[in-house]
Amino acid sequence: MSTFSGISTALSSLIAQRQAINVAAQNLANVNTVGYTRQRATMVSVAGTDAPAFFSKTDGVGNGVRIDSIARLADAFVDARLRSAAGNSGYLTARAEAYVMLENSFGEGSGSPDALSAQLGQMWNAWQEAANNPAEASNKAVLLNQSQQVVDKMHALAQSISTQWKNTYAATSAIVNEVNATAASIADLNTKILGLSANGQSTGELQDLRDQLITKLSDMVGATTSQRADGQIDVMVGGNALVSGNRTSELSLSKVTYTQAAAGESVTLQWSDHPGVPLALSGGTVAGHLTTLAAADDGGILTSAGRALDDVANQMMNAVNQLHSNPPGTAVTVDGTPGGMFFTGTGAADIRLAITDPNLVAVADESIGGYDGSVGLAISRLATAPGGADDMWAQLVVNTGSRTSAALSSAAVAERALSSIAAEQLAGASVDADEETVNLLTFQRAYQAAARVMSTIDEILDTLINRMAV
Repeated sequence: MSTFSGISTALSSLIAQRQAINVAAQNLANVNTVGYTRQRATMVSVAGTDAPAFFSKTDGVGNGVRIDSIARLADAFVDARLRSAAGNSGYLTARAEAYVMLENSFGEGSGSPDALSAQLGQMWNAWQEAANNPAEASNKAVLLNQSQQVVDKMHALAQSISTQWKNTYAATSAIVNEVNATAASIADLNTKILGLSANGQSTGELQDLRDQLITKLSDMVGATTSQRADGQIDVMVGGNALVSGNRTSELSLSKVTYTQAAAGESVTLQWSDHPGVPLALSGGTVAGHLTTLAAADDGGILTSAGRALDDVANQMMNAVNQLHSNPPGTAVTVDGTPGGMFFTGTGAADIRLAITDPNLVAVADESIGGYDGSVGLAISRLATAPGGADDMWAQLVVNTGSRTSAALSSAAVAERALSSIAAEQLAGASVDADEETVNLLTFQRAYQAAARVMSTIDEILDTLINRMAV
């Protein structure tokens, strides 16, 4: 190695150590930046060059050092686990929130007099009071009032389920729009990263932003990724490409109303350019919402509850009407008028009182006489009938409560798993100020040493050139 080549070697170290200092400074500057992944300058030695022996003679020493790459210290395996956990947590959390809201809308368990179970109890008691004194019109007026309160409560419950369904659909539609916008941003970042990489520019910060957006997509629709050799990332949803390089495909929800869902039509996620073809999601908030919005036969949380509530209303209506009006002439009023339909309609949202005149309430058995109360007593005993409206409602409340508890437990476990993986990712990718400070000092000392080598060689050359003849 010639004396002049020593200057080149020292210069390579100065350049490499300065670049490493810049990387450490960038890390320290972003020590509190959310989503920033620390970077590390990777140095490699520069090998000696082959040259004919009559030009120069090597002493076996290399030609210095250079920065081979500036690597992001991200763990692809941990990132994949984080995205999978985010999708699972988003799915379970969405279902848990739906169950909690549904259970709260029932209003049971708190002993409230406005709960349906309490309203049913008061109505059956009113039937008994009317049967105890068939001639008393005021008792029958109270009965009609209590029955109307039951009807109103069923209307309110049905409306609450319908409103929750509509709000969930609107929220899901907004999330799908956000998914499309996020996918477009990722495609744009792919383009920028590809261009900067081709020019040898740093893309670490853009990759950080892209990773955050991908994790966000995983939480929303359970997205997975595929890394390209050129640095671009393809994002997959349901096994199909949502983002492919710089191109995106849009998602949309099928147009379904609550009435259609209650009749058996499920809401589906689909590609906008392939309408009518459902897209199966592996996780994410949207997948959780879709199970909430699905038809009852497909396991829909809200439509199943709505169907069960309709069954309660129909059971109550049919049981009361059967005793009050069927067969014609069995139940009569005080003046002997045959009892008619007490309730009318179908389902909780449509049930109505068919009688508004207390004098038309029939509690007597025709074969006994108008002042008999046996029919009214029989109706009051429907409160404890196996498989009756009260029994069905209690079963619906208990089932909803147990499913809510299970959903909350599953969501909590998934959230803890997500937090654990997020902490693992943070530990590996976040900036450690102490570590970076030590690296900064190490590179500084190496820079100073390289500068000292250069000044030493300069002194040697000065002696060789300017003082040889002295």
